[in-house]
Amino acid sequence: MFRYFEDLVDPYTDYPPTDRPPTRLLPFLTDYARPFRRVFIWAALLSVAVASVEIGLIWAMGWVVDILAGDPSQVWEEHGTALILLGLFILLLRPLLQALDVLVLNNAITPNFGTLIRWRAHAQVLRQSIGWFENDFAGRIANRIMQTPPAAGEAVFQVFDAITFALAYVVGAAVLLADADPRLLLPLLLWFGAYALLMRWTIRRVGHASKAASDARSFVNGRVVDAYTNIHSVKMFAQDAQELDYAKEAIERSRVTLQREMRLYTIMDVALVVLNGLLIVGVVGWGLLLWMQGGASVGVVAAATALTLRLNAMTGWIMWALTTFFRQLGVVAEGMETIAQPITLTDAPGAAPLVLDRGEITLENVSHHYGRGQGGLDRISLTIEPGEKIGLVGRSGAGKSTLVKLLLRFYDAEGGRILIDGQDVTKVQQDSLRRTIGMVQQDSALLHRSVRENLLYGRPGASEEQIVAAAKQAQAHEFILTLQDPQGRSGYDAHVGERGVKLSGGQRQRIALARVILKDAPILLLDEATSALDSEVEAAIQDTLYGMMEGKTVIAIAHRLSTIAQMDRILVLDGGRIVEQGSHDVLLHQAGLYASFWARQSGGFLDPDMQGDKASE
Repeated sequence: MFRYFEDLVDPYTDYPPTDRPPTRLLPFLTDYARPFRRVFIWAALLSVAVASVEIGLIWAMGWVVDILAGDPSQVWEEHGTALILLGLFILLLRPLLQALDVLVLNNAITPNFGTLIRWRAHAQVLRQSIGWFENDFAGRIANRIMQTPPAAGEAVFQVFDAITFALAYVVGAAVLLADADPRLLLPLLLWFGAYALLMRWTIRRVGHASKAASDARSFVNGRVVDAYTNIHSVKMFAQDAQELDYAKEAIERSRVTLQREMRLYTIMDVALVVLNGLLIVGVVGWGLLLWMQGGASVGVVAAATALTLRLNAMTGWIMWALTTFFRQLGVVAEGMETIAQPITLTDAPGAAPLVLDRGEITLENVSHHYGRGQGGLDRISLTIEPGEKIGLVGRSGAGKSTLVKLLLRFYDAEGGRILIDGQDVTKVQQDSLRRTIGMVQQDSALLHRSVRENLLYGRPGASEEQIVAAAKQAQAHEFILTLQDPQGRSGYDAHVGERGVKLSGGQRQRIALARVILKDAPILLLDEATSALDSEVEAAIQDTLYGMMEGKTVIAIAHRLSTIAQMDRILVLDGGRIVEQGSHDVLLHQAGLYASFWARQSGGFLDPDMQGDKASE
């Protein structure tokens, strides 16, 4: 039975992704709720039915009170059948109806609606560009992805569990009182008008207050996660106290926003108690007056009393449900600031996969300054022949990493174009472009998964023999076999910690090399690929690196010039331009910038005094 309702909606059903999701709240939720339309209709109908049954029971109890006022000996004879049917309805049909209502709410909607939003929101955020992620806190993004789905699910739950039920209940109460005596309807209507004004006052304020509180919580999460992610720096510089102060500022902001939100609920609760007192006195008092004047039966007074007491108990719940509804909408609105941002780096309409048959790379007058008008690349034109090995050198900020990012299309060049085998990289599918490029970075962060899973990132579906062979080629197999994590997993099954923190820098770098070896892409990018290795290990895998390059088009960035001295051609970048190019020997004979770098090397590295603004690289 549970499985049937749980499977009414598949939260992972296919859907057309959009580059520009709705930015207004109702269209945003409507778009996500589309697979639930039929279930929502049933939930609304069942909620109305349950409310109608509750009203009917109150009417029935009033009827029972009235028949008890007659001759006891005649009650069973005249009303026995009706009493039996009423008992059967209460014992059998009412629980069945209630069960259907809660099964739809608790089992069909609640687990699946939040799951659908979290799945699609995560998919949407993953489609964003590298630059988009670089402009925000990873912690804040994750917090919004995690808190928006349950907030949306809670809002939907309140619609059918409380709001639809409450509307049906109030309408039913009005019908019941009007049927007993139209005059009993007057205090109910006056109360409902005042109640509606209180709701309006609360709702207009709670949405904004909730959004501010939610935003403040995300801000706290962003700062805390930032500290945890960079815990090595925190400890290295003994800045625990500074991080506490940094977090305290955000935590205090969160406390203040929550205080403002809670003030609204306090005002609401006190006002509600006063209104409910007026409701009880108005309806019950009027009912008693009518009874004393002979205008109402005891059953009518009993039903009116039961109804008002039930409304008194319900109003706090209804108001809390409404405020919860709008508070959760505020959380959703805050999450939309991340989830509903448009995808700006997209595949061109009708983009085809990249077809790579030679590996020629061409830059035509390429410029990119990250929107700042300076730094990055400035009108670069370059052709890298198929299979050619290129070394890139230059001061920090000269544009080396920018060139690599543009080639991978992490950004779109602000001017000019980049071609691979004659195909503009902005006109082909991004995934197909990146599948043809293997890259080893200076900071080779690993996923907090097993060694095997990290290696398989290079080639999903690779065999165990291929995985081990790649690890051996990268001089990683021996140390991998010695790994063991706190859960007792060892070797290739051992987990490496967040960003690979359980491994040394050299171990991370060798796993990253093995991953790229396994990928075996026709274009190879090396960004300080051996910087984390000691001299002995680097010497041991030099042959591996040159073996990796065989038959591939290679671009290698290095401050350790000895690692690129054997490249076919070396490009010297300065101020975003190519100022020198040629082989190692040719550049030394030119006695230019490269020769000065070589002369200033200490232990094979560029002199730090020669480095400029790293942030612009």
